[in-house]
Amino acid sequence: MIIANRLTKQFDDFTAVADLSLQVNQGELVALLGPNGAGKTTTVRMLSAILRPTRGEAFVNGHHVVKEAHAVRRSIGLLTEQPGLYDRMSGLEYLQFYGRLYGLEPDFIERRSLALYDRFAMPNTADRRLGEYSKGMRQKVSLIRAMLHDPAVLILDEPTSAMDPHSAKLVRDAIDELRADRRAIILCTHNLTEAESLADRIAIIKHGQIVAQGSPLELKQQLLGRPQLELHADRPLNGVVTQLEELVTLELVQEHVARFRTDNPAVTNPILVRKLTESGVGVISLREISQSLEEVYLQVIAG
Repeated sequence: MIIANRLTKQFDDFTAVADLSLQVNQGELVALLGPNGAGKTTTVRMLSAILRPTRGEAFVNGHHVVKEAHAVRRSIGLLTEQPGLYDRMSGLEYLQFYGRLYGLEPDFIERRSLALYDRFAMPNTADRRLGEYSKGMRQKVSLIRAMLHDPAVLILDEPTSAMDPHSAKLVRDAIDELRADRRAIILCTHNLTEAESLADRIAIIKHGQIVAQGSPLELKQQLLGRPQLELHADRPLNGVVTQLEELVTLELVQEHVARFRTDNPAVTNPILVRKLTESGVGVISLREISQSLEEVYLQVIAG
């Protein structure tokens, strides 16, 4: 649904995006992460046929972003960080206004708007003025506006920025529901927890280039290594470390606590517990130490 091949954008002597390649499939949500100035917004604007690439090419829903810019814009639902709602209009009046810009019929706009209001848990509020809406409701209306013309692709730029936790969760839940529509979705965000919970794949941009890409699990394994497990025993483990060398390498953290890595915990862990029991050591707990996307992100950006 989205194919970018060596996209480059230069502003005079400054290169904002350099040889960036990206693919987003139908039904996939890809999160673009990166510090301010990394090139995320410039990339999104090129894919949306707002900015013309200096070099490279991109296709959205089968349309060339330069040669078929109008068709690309009709294929995309774009949610910007500051959507610019008109507070004096009711929700339905606002959507009628935007729907007419897309050439949609008034009856269709009303039916689709009300259906999307119901879908995003805002029934019976379309006639209220937008100025009376909460932050979460306003952002949902922005999502409805982006979906009004039933686009094949959604591009969401910081959809929950500056929102309180409850409002942000409402919007995240709404985005998560869009997976069922088999759309291709690009999410630009600084919220790493949000990216990890929503994204099928993550692309980290630095200095205008994608420097790491993969699912959250793949990135953790690539950059942080295999999952690490922590064992708590009821007695010192010093005496059993060498006995278990053929199975795992135990790293003592404290006398009663050790950590180890394994490619197949479903096989290794039962054998480990059995061997420890046979040696007279009781296992109090055995758990995986969580690896965060934040660790991955900081390692990539610092590298």
